[in-house]
Amino acid sequence: MLQTKEGQSVPQVVFHTRQGNDWVDVTSDQLFKGKTVILFALPGAFTPTCSSTHLPRYNELAPIFADNGVDDIICLSVNDTFVMNAWAEDQKAENITFIPDGNGEFSEAMGMLVDKSDIGFGKRSWRYSMLVKDGVIEKMFIEPDLPGDPFQVSDGDTMLEYINPQAEQPKRVTIISKPGCGHCTRAKKVLADNGYKYEEIVLGTNGVSFSSLQAVSGRGTTPQIFVDGKLIGSADELEEWVTS
Repeated sequence: MLQTKEGQSVPQVVFHTRQGNDWVDVTSDQLFKGKTVILFALPGAFTPTCSSTHLPRYNELAPIFADNGVDDIICLSVNDTFVMNAWAEDQKAENITFIPDGNGEFSEAMGMLVDKSDIGFGKRSWRYSMLVKDGVIEKMFIEPDLPGDPFQVSDGDTMLEYINPQAEQPKRVTIISKPGCGHCTRAKKVLADNGYKYEEIVLGTNGVSFSSLQAVSGRGTTPQIFVDGKLIGSADELEEWVTS
């Protein structure tokens, strides 16, 4: 049974990281002392849930966490530093600190090191998140002890709900564009100038076609912009929306 360690200090561990061409040892005190820190741990870099949901949402919510007193967000996995650095570059998660628990020492001391040999992973961290203040664990969200890789409570939204249930969440913006589209360029500038981060879906890539555009928007021109699942429309309509 995985047990909470709320009220206890984080384990004292030295993490061996690679920064540029240099080996840099980072201690638990350097990560947690005198700070308010969110740490979320997961089974492995590049794994599906971790890459598509767990990590991106924490990165997306990072400015909101910062507004609510969080100094740093740490992603920890039982992977070596080269793997974690490659994953960080792949994910473009500029708001997250990636920490390699290569030997599993931190995870083991947390009581979160589990055996995933059945899927060829060996010893890995169980999925959980925690809020740490000045090195002391205030709150933990530990995934239920179920088969597979449950992902129910360690997500960024659950943590934000704990820290501040009234926090305003960032809008989720998607733009469907096509190469060489001047109106698409204008729409992206409008979004950037108004502080909106966005996901871009480019026609002709990953199987996305004009048929896809027509199916999801009911229109045949680009760009088409969606905010929180609602179709805003073209670049002109976006300009009207941001000034309304």
